[in-house]
Amino acid sequence: MSASRPSPTRRRRLTAAGIVGTLAASLCAFAPAAAMAADIPAPTAHYDMSHSGTTLWDVSGNGRNATLTGFTDASFVDAGGDDVLRFKKDGYAALPQGLVTGGDNAFTVEYTVSTQTAANQFGWVIGNGVGAWNTTQLGNHVFVNPRSGESSYSNQVLSGIRVKTATANGETRLPAGGGLNPGFTTLTLVGSGNTLTLYRDGQVISTTTHTANLSSIVPASGTLGYLGRSLYTGDALLAADVTDVRFWDTSLTAEQVSASMPTEAEKQATTQALLRGDLLPIVTGANTSLDAVRTNLTFPASSNGVALTWSSSDPSVVSNTGVVSRAITSDTTVTITATPASGSPITFSVTVVAASASADLDAIELSARTTENLPLVTKGAVDGSTITWSSSDESLVTATDAGYTAPAVGAADTYRGGGIVERPAYGTGDRDVTLTAHATLNGTTLSREFTVTVAEHARTAPDAGYASAYFKSDGDEKIYQAATSGNDFFTFSPVNDGKAVITSTTDTTGLRDPYILRSHDGDKYYMIATDLCISCGTGWGPAQSEGSLKVEVWESTDMVTWERTNGENSGITINQPEAGMTWAPEAYWDDDLESYVVFFASRKYSDASHSNSDNLYARMFYVTTRDFQTFTYPPTTWQDTGYARIDSTVTKIGEYYYRFTKNEESGAAGTLEAGKDIFLERSTVLTAPTTSSNWNADPTQTWQLTDTRMTSLETGQAGEGPEIIKLNEGDPNNTSGDGYVFLVDNYSAGGYRAFLTTGAEIASSSQADRLSKRANWNVRPAGGLPTSPRHGAFVSVPQTVLTALHDWTGIEAVDSTTALAITGNRATATVTAADGGEVAGTVTFTGGAWSQTVGLVDGTASVDVPAGVSAVTTTYDGYADGLVSTSVSAEVPVSALTITTTASIRCVAGKAQVVVSLHNPSAIAATVTATTPYGAKTVTLAAGASTTASFASRLVSVPGGTVAVSATASGGATFTGTAPIPAGTCN
Repeated sequence: MSASRPSPTRRRRLTAAGIVGTLAASLCAFAPAAAMAADIPAPTAHYDMSHSGTTLWDVSGNGRNATLTGFTDASFVDAGGDDVLRFKKDGYAALPQGLVTGGDNAFTVEYTVSTQTAANQFGWVIGNGVGAWNTTQLGNHVFVNPRSGESSYSNQVLSGIRVKTATANGETRLPAGGGLNPGFTTLTLVGSGNTLTLYRDGQVISTTTHTANLSSIVPASGTLGYLGRSLYTGDALLAADVTDVRFWDTSLTAEQVSASMPTEAEKQATTQALLRGDLLPIVTGANTSLDAVRTNLTFPASSNGVALTWSSSDPSVVSNTGVVSRAITSDTTVTITATPASGSPITFSVTVVAASASADLDAIELSARTTENLPLVTKGAVDGSTITWSSSDESLVTATDAGYTAPAVGAADTYRGGGIVERPAYGTGDRDVTLTAHATLNGTTLSREFTVTVAEHARTAPDAGYASAYFKSDGDEKIYQAATSGNDFFTFSPVNDGKAVITSTTDTTGLRDPYILRSHDGDKYYMIATDLCISCGTGWGPAQSEGSLKVEVWESTDMVTWERTNGENSGITINQPEAGMTWAPEAYWDDDLESYVVFFASRKYSDASHSNSDNLYARMFYVTTRDFQTFTYPPTTWQDTGYARIDSTVTKIGEYYYRFTKNEESGAAGTLEAGKDIFLERSTVLTAPTTSSNWNADPTQTWQLTDTRMTSLETGQAGEGPEIIKLNEGDPNNTSGDGYVFLVDNYSAGGYRAFLTTGAEIASSSQADRLSKRANWNVRPAGGLPTSPRHGAFVSVPQTVLTALHDWTGIEAVDSTTALAITGNRATATVTAADGGEVAGTVTFTGGAWSQTVGLVDGTASVDVPAGVSAVTTTYDGYADGLVSTSVSAEVPVSALTITTTASIRCVAGKAQVVVSLHNPSAIAATVTATTPYGAKTVTLAAGASTTASFASRLVSVPGGTVAVSATASGGATFTGTAPIPAGTCN
């Protein structure tokens, strides 16, 4: 052992040859006598996954330590005393010189590995120089891929040797000889002369001859090769568990190969220890631990390639398939046993907790302040209590509707009428409401109060431009954004200096298909994206069979700063274990459900093992949400016609929802005329199911087909990722006032292309008169869209957001103008925002020593100016949100003349008369005219004088009305005003 290596703190694996003197008796069943007697040369390096920092220790005593990149201590796990390095496409080890030399072609590499990931990857490689196929940048090399994703080696071991020639890449591959055994497998590649031989657990599975020389492969200096890193540009880093690697600069014999490797018993022990650690979180599922189980457990049919069977010591409490009883009245402990196809059983002690309404109340989480409808659950998340809600103010938040009835078509309201929020008007402030949950279980009802602040409506302003989000390519799976220069849709340019706005460091680390939805009230934006990384080496097959069950979700008020809706650096699981992927999620507001509907494409397997190979076409599913934090589960099938569909997008025009979707088949799909193209459907119910593409379907019951093969005849390209955007008022492309832009992603030809249309044209499409067959359905010339935009989203934005995007800052206050008008002694201030949006807050009127602050209503405020004030100015004081800047009016003089007026009704001989009382509080005399519906009279009023004027109506009853008063005085002073006339009846 190297003197520089710290002493290990736990036992290390002993090889078969090393256990002769200590454990021979106990392990002789696993190590044949012939193998144990073999004389095994000392390795040039031995990596048993002991590590410290960035050093992978060579435990052979030769001091040839490898250098780790990308790994942390968490990358290493203790599997029953055996270190395992978990390669998760996140790191590799650089090998030093001296492991293999180039003096001859003799070498041996022994590699003990377990992986279920089939990909273009290298388990190990000798050689250096990263490059593309058939280039000199690609270093000469010899390698082993433990599980290949290539069609001719699918899920089998791929190995070979490559020395470039003048005319060819120069690679010689060993024939496909099979895949890994269940659990850990030892792959040993032996080079001897011009022969390569590959062993699997000591048995030859492939061999080949070649003409290459190792001297052309071994670098003269620097890094010898790698563990977990391919030399091919674009290949992924390794996804595998590795527990032992050894090198020899000589050719081992078949006997030595068998004797050298870890025994079957040792590999089974490591496999089972790793299995237990991997199974624990899977089995636990949604439960916090196995000591407090309330929801069903998950029993996978296999793990790490090892088949498992499951049993329960008490199936009435936990079934053999993991179903947990909620009928027990006391906590009960059960033993769960997982039996691998080979090896010892693995047991888990499980305590099932008795059902409790209190647990369901504990599980309820409501936002302290809400801008959205609230998810007032009606079924307990833990034990399934029936929950109803009451509200202290149903004008703010509705209670559960006891009479709620689910619709005949489409989704039922999960919240049964409860949780609908009516936000206070902008400028009136937030308001609190107390919501009480009443949970009933097994005849017992418990209640709990939740106080929620209902946020006032946010400020609104006219839309003044557009924003976009997109990813660029299979090799650049980050989210980029662009914005228009103004209110013209075809003036996009990148923002954030063209740099990615969001780069994932979690889940698959890839972000594709971003979709942006403006919230129902318009004051925030939600972005939802596919969790998929093709550039990480994931093949399109595994992407659809082993894809993510998560969506990545953010929210923002300015589209510059995006925050995770769940408050974690992680996506949100919305799909089910039977699903193969969760692609191109989008969302749309459902007017009936008062919730957002999130829909996505997925394969669906028969069960969580994903073992069946039939009916694996993509179909569309949906879930609903009110806050993009909690989602209904499991997903509901939305579109399943027996043909592959992906990439739906929706808009509502009038009473109908219109849905554009991609036919993912390579050819026609029933009535859908062409594969890899877009078709159009309509329905009055957003969540109505679709089981066929039918021109004559009833759109009140399902979705009716109204167009197909919409783009390829115009673009000459296959298309996906359709988007439909209503154009802003004032956009020069919106000449009809009903304009829309339809976009299709020509994914093999540079990204999005656009079609201009109208809402009326979309709505009138039918089998007999298809939108795509009309003369004005033409693809617009390229240009004006973001550069190389792949499947993304487009959304309208107000000027504040547009400015924030271009400046890449937060939203800044817009300028305001305060105008003041004075009529008589009545002063009225009007505040206008530069972006034409709402203005809230207060204004302060000031004149001499007098001032008065008044709240704005629809941007205006009025006050009576007291006598003696000669001039007034008004200051807009702003509002608590700081979105509109303060401003001051010009000074306006107050007229020297004021007339106060009142009107009343008196009865004379059974007829009504209108009596107008006039008073001149001014310091100058005035000539005053009072005009009523029954005539006009003019009088002269001295300074400080009062008078009355009577008007005969000749009616028994008079309706309410208005008296208008105008006055003039010397020096040009004038006054105009009004006063109400009350209604009256004379008996």
